[in-house]
Amino acid sequence: MATKIIVDAGHGGYDNGATYNGRKEKDDNLKLALAVGDKLERDGFDVVYTRTDDTYTSPTGKARIGNENGGDYFVSIHRNSAANPNQYNGIQTLIYNNSGIKSAMAENVNSELEQLGFNNLGIEIRPNLAVLRRTNMPAILVEAGFINSDKDNALFDEKFDQIANAIATGIENTLSTSAVTASASYDFPYNFQLLVGCYKSIESAGQTIQALTDYGYEPSLYFDDGIYQLRVGGFDTREEAIEEMLDLRDNGLDSIVVGTNANLTQVDTSEYPETE
Repeated sequence: MATKIIVDAGHGGYDNGATYNGRKEKDDNLKLALAVGDKLERDGFDVVYTRTDDTYTSPTGKARIGNENGGDYFVSIHRNSAANPNQYNGIQTLIYNNSGIKSAMAENVNSELEQLGFNNLGIEIRPNLAVLRRTNMPAILVEAGFINSDKDNALFDEKFDQIANAIATGIENTLSTSAVTASASYDFPYNFQLLVGCYKSIESAGQTIQALTDYGYEPSLYFDDGIYQLRVGGFDTREEAIEEMLDLRDNGLDSIVVGTNANLTQVDTSEYPETE
């Protein structure tokens, strides 16, 4: 089953978003969201759009579309705006909190866009945005330059196809590096687990292991194809896993629902030193 990505074009309908010299954010968002989705579809992903025309759906409604369609990831496309024209320029990606695979995805998307000439303003934590808070999946919101920056608009228009490809590439590279798989076949008595993070070393997973332990979870670390996967729980149904995922989020730790995987090797962390 292909990974399902929900692609959201911000604003729409009566909600123009930010405007500048007759330019409307809702139009730029839709054009770019459709281009990003097209690239993802051509690369084998299952894409669901929250809108494909100039219609309005509330941010909560867009999160609901993602949840009801069983999305694995949610990507919202926006343009930024400053108080004064040409006050700021650059790209930025917003996330609910700085944990889990969404953090790596945000960094990778920003890095790809930076290579096109954008100023990289980094990642911002925005826990109150509905499309980041109410989605049952890792979510990012990409601010594709400032709509009231002449420099960013020139880049947006002149390198539009490259921008769409850069966002899609940042997403795809994250999923490839994370080596997340949804196959369910190894000798484990449940169908689903929660994937909390993917790491290149045991040491980099230590802080999250300790946080999970402090919250009463029993984390398990697995190794596959050069990547350490930190997982918790065991669930018969996806619905049970989602319920636990939301509880985990309440403790400030993001996760995604994944199937069990026959190719994973469990790593002993019993002697791993506690982190301060």
